[in-house]
Amino acid sequence: MRFAKVFTVLVAALFVTAMAYTVVAAPTYVGVNQCKMCHMKQYNVWKGTAHAKAFDVLKPADQAKPACVKCHVTGDNKSLPGVQCEACHGPGSEYKMFSVMKNLKEAEAKGLTPKPVGVCVKCHNKNSPNFKGFDFKTMWPKIQHGL
Repeated sequence: MRFAKVFTVLVAALFVTAMAYTVVAAPTYVGVNQCKMCHMKQYNVWKGTAHAKAFDVLKPADQAKPACVKCHVTGDNKSLPGVQCEACHGPGSEYKMFSVMKNLKEAEAKGLTPKPVGVCVKCHNKNSPNFKGFDFKTMWPKIQHGL
């Protein structure tokens, strides 16, 4: 009987340990400074856009409103102000390494969205108090930053 209890406890401990190692953490945002290390041309285009200044243009009262902040920072995180690279291309913790980025399929498998056409309308939509319509083909040239 004692052996059965010890065996059950050991099996349970082994199961819990195995489960702990199989849980995969969600990708996290690394910020524009990490991206610019390899993508300086794209960074320089970005920093001249309204996206780079998106948080700064909010009035102080609006900077405290979650409904405003969600589209004016990256990843709902005020420590990542503005619409940074990952707001469109996805959290970069899993694909930021050069060894991953040199293989587009691997980078995509690890969370990179290389052509985020549909992402824009998550913020540029009728829920925005300043919405005046959005046409991707018209707006893309203002932020175009190819490789």
